[in-house]
Order: sequence, then structure tokens, then C-alpha cells
Amino acid sequence: MEWRAEGLVLAVRPHGEHAAIVELLTAAHGRHAGVVRGGQSRRMTAVLQPGTRVDAVWRARLGEHLGALTLEPLQSRAGLLADRRALAGLNAVCGLLLLALPERAPHPGLHAATNLLLDAMLALPDWPQLYLRWEIGLLEALGFALDLSCCAVTGQTSDLAFVSPKTGRAVSRAAAGPWADRLLILPPGMAEAGAPVGDLAAGLAITGHFLQRGLAPVLAGRLLPDSRARLVDLLIAPTG
Repeated sequence: MEWRAEGLVLAVRPHGEHAAIVELLTAAHGRHAGVVRGGQSRRMTAVLQPGTRVDAVWRARLGEHLGALTLEPLQSRAGLLADRRALAGLNAVCGLLLLALPERAPHPGLHAATNLLLDAMLALPDWPQLYLRWEIGLLEALGFALDLSCCAVTGQTSDLAFVSPKTGRAVSRAAAGPWADRLLILPPGMAEAGAPVGDLAAGLAITGHFLQRGLAPVLAGRLLPDSRARLVDLLIAPTG
């Protein structure tokens, strides 16, 4: 059994005295692990950093085996380590993907979106907006897509102000009525794909609620990864 693909390093852990088990995100093979021989060497340690793009070759005698990985670096994202918020973003992305994705399930769209987000963290000051959109995309990839296109009650597309915490559908201000305090606040711009979201904290509260809810069987009573909580704290902290 063998395949070759571009991968994104998500996590590395020691295996024996010299090797390492590396978890990658690939387009066609999803979250996929393998043993890298010599993975604890000085040369490979520099390559095996979360966020690094690699050319990966995986081989195993049988498909269900862990198998061996041979990796060559394509793009280092070491620059993320020098920025506190960007490093927190990288850790949150990797933590959520490791938790949420089933092993070896293809996710080409999520693979592409994750690479775009990490590149933006290196170059664009408004990348937190893209991070929120990435979480919306993650929900969709997991089968928990939000529907913010129209009001779940009236069908209208204007004055959408809330989100149902049960269905993930938008609700207009008029339709919410006395039940408004039981709904999640939909910040301006979040219902329009690509538009800047007026209240990032409110947007992250929505995606966090549905990630927590959708991943409940995996979390088994635990909260989402601490890495996400640390990122949210940094993104919504007052500046100055």
C-alpha cells in the first residue's frame, strides 16, 4: 500500500528512541498518521513542526497498518511562532482538526481552507475574520452546517439578528419576539459569506456552541480544546 500527497503537519509525538509518529492533514486521505524514522533527529525536528507543508509518501504492508511516512518540507511556517496571536491560532486550528476529524476521511476543501488560513496568519492583520469563517467551514465539513441565509420562521432574508441554538438557523428580529433571550446573537455581516463580521466575539460564541454540541460524542463531557479557548481570549481582549 502506498500513496503520495501534500500534507500539513498537525502533531508530532515521540515513538521509541529515534522515530516519531506524525499526524498530517491531506486532501485525499484526510487526517492520516504514520511513523517517521529518525523523526527525533535535529534535522527532522526542524521539519516536523505543526503548520509545515510537506510532500508525504506513506507506505504500509496493509491499508489498516499505521505505516511509515517519508516527508520532505515544502513550506515552513516558523514565522507563526514569533507572533503570540498567530501561534495561538495555529494551535487552535491543529487542536480542533485533531479532535474533530475522523481518521483517513477525505476533506479536500478543509485542507485547502486551512492552508489559506495559515498563510493569512503570516501576512494579513485581519486574519481573525478568516479564522471565524474557517470555523464555519469546519462545521459544514463535519455535517453541522449553519443556515444563515434566511429566517427559519418567516423565510425573510433581512433583519436577521439571532441564531437558534438548537437548529443553527437564523431568526429575524421580528420573529424572535419574546424568545429573543433564548437565542444566540447573530452579529452583523456573519450571514453574508466573505463579509467582515461586526462582533467577532459573538461570531465565535456561535461557532463554539455548535462545535461543542456537534462534537459532544467525541468530547464525552469535556470542553473544546484549551488551545481554542486561549485563542478566543486573545482575539476578544481589548487592545491598547
